[in-house]
Amino acid sequence: MHLKMTKCNRFCLVAALVDQEVFIRPEVRTQFEALFLAFDASTTFQFFKSFRRVRVNFTEALAAAEAREKLHKSVFNGKEMRLYFAQSVLIGSPSLHPPKPEKQFLISPPASPPVGWQQAPDAQPLINYDLLSAMSKLGPGEQYELHTGTPTTPAVIVHVCEAEQDSSEGEGEADGGEGGKRARPKIIQTRRPDFTPTVTQ
Repeated sequence: MHLKMTKCNRFCLVAALVDQEVFIRPEVRTQFEALFLAFDASTTFQFFKSFRRVRVNFTEALAAAEAREKLHKSVFNGKEMRLYFAQSVLIGSPSLHPPKPEKQFLISPPASPPVGWQQAPDAQPLINYDLLSAMSKLGPGEQYELHTGTPTTPAVIVHVCEAEQDSSEGEGEADGGEGGKRARPKIIQTRRPDFTPTVTQ
């Protein structure tokens, strides 16, 4: 389904101005209008002072396109002027086409997906068997260099800790504990300071 696009929208430019004198001084406004009347003698103007914008209405799409090409980012009265089409100019097409399906994903909530779209399945987790095999060969108390250092990068060295049971048994035997278990240290609670009541007057 195509929506009819008005003639004004097809042949209009919006001028973004920084100079306020266009809206105040008639002589400056006349100079501004002369820039666009050179492309189309039947051009009309709508001045929006609050928005600092001017709508320029042409009678032909080619005139609007030519004026935009020649005057966009040009300097008028010491200020840069930017021109934008009020609606995309489709020369030879009287209809306004719907937005592309890719743009509809920006709408919240999103519209229906395009025809032929399928959800991609979740990727399976990767298992690095070489890494698991290398880790199983690591022995306690040894170190392994994974990456050799360079003048600009550090070396990566893995230090394998000894088993916790072995270290605890050694300490337990030295302390003479039963079953080779290390006695847990007793936690001493902090004593609360004495409370001395005071009388306030």
